[in-house]
Amino acid sequence: MSADATEARTSRISRRVGAIAESATLAVDAKAKALKAAGRPVIGFGAGEPDFPSPDYVVEAAIKAAADPKSHHYSPAGGLPELKSAIAEKTLRDSGYEVDPSRIIVTNGGKQAVYESFATLLNPGDEVLVPSPYWTTYPEAIRLAGGVPVEVFAGPEQGYLVTTEQLEAAVTSRTRVLVFVSPSNPTGAIYSAEQTRQIGQWAASKGLWVVTDEIYEHLTYDDVPFTSIATAVPELDDSVLILNGVAKTYAMTGWRVGWMIGPQDVIAGATNLQSHMTSNVSNVSQRAALAAVSGPLTAVEKMKESFDRRRKAMVDGLNAIEGVECPTPHGAFYAYADVRGLLGKDIAGSRPETSAELATLILEQAEVAVVPGEAFGPSGFLRLSYALGDEDLAEGVSRLQNFLGQAR
Repeated sequence: MSADATEARTSRISRRVGAIAESATLAVDAKAKALKAAGRPVIGFGAGEPDFPSPDYVVEAAIKAAADPKSHHYSPAGGLPELKSAIAEKTLRDSGYEVDPSRIIVTNGGKQAVYESFATLLNPGDEVLVPSPYWTTYPEAIRLAGGVPVEVFAGPEQGYLVTTEQLEAAVTSRTRVLVFVSPSNPTGAIYSAEQTRQIGQWAASKGLWVVTDEIYEHLTYDDVPFTSIATAVPELDDSVLILNGVAKTYAMTGWRVGWMIGPQDVIAGATNLQSHMTSNVSNVSQRAALAAVSGPLTAVEKMKESFDRRRKAMVDGLNAIEGVECPTPHGAFYAYADVRGLLGKDIAGSRPETSAELATLILEQAEVAVVPGEAFGPSGFLRLSYALGDEDLAEGVSRLQNFLGQAR
């Protein structure tokens, strides 16, 4: 019997699942919470979720839905018709993109929309261009669908924004999809309207699908506008999938409601897949999401005031550390710090050679949780979420300054 056959028979889980990398962001957050539960005063910069409660009117809608017997039974796998109509209206309002509700599927959070996008589009061996730094889930979802992620790295010297020249150098005859995310997780970078148009037109000229994640569309600062690639490049209409959800805008990460917008055949395929995976999204959560997308943007405007204040404090504090360079993010709620200047230096008796080693050292000795760059692409960077209280943020940055200031 061959070694591969022996391994296949003795392994308790499939190679496909065994090859999935753990979500680094969730792992860091879980470790920070475990240490706090054990009595250690850990400050967590790992979690990518607003530290605010969901709006009152959203909670009230959920309570009402829970008491309604209609919510106690199966509903259409692709989403409640009234929610899909509201998402279409919201998309036109916020992005200027007109879409029929039949081209929308409601998913169990944004992650399911990401997975279903690639599962529906990709055949084994298809390549996907993934601008790096990227959100940690994209490559894993691509691999699960049989695809091959092709990283295209843009460093801080170019604002973490890839160019069409870089994409052109990476495209091959096997390339099928381009991932486009603006505002970005993990960097907070935003493509200008002109950059968005150029990239969209390039993708259209190559006959590529574009999967665009717009979950942070409302979290922009310094009067930097959000531009939807679907609106900027109308010729992509039949080859673009728009992913979104209520998690970030309305502080609803735990409600698990996202959606995908795309051509009818793709949405039909994804709906068929979802009918076997999970059936419908929780009806109570869908009713809550309906209240959110149909309501005002007052909640996000209040959150943005806090995020903006914290953003400035974090960037200033990080850039005060010798060996750290942190570009000012214009979107989302993350700072992506370049720490290559610290690697290989003596810090409290250790010499971290990678950002993963540095992040471990920071957690163990400074009691601050950050996510290393390896989770998002090349080593040498740290992602820090500023979606936490002002006092905790100030304390965490102060600990980083005191600890990393020892580097020699």
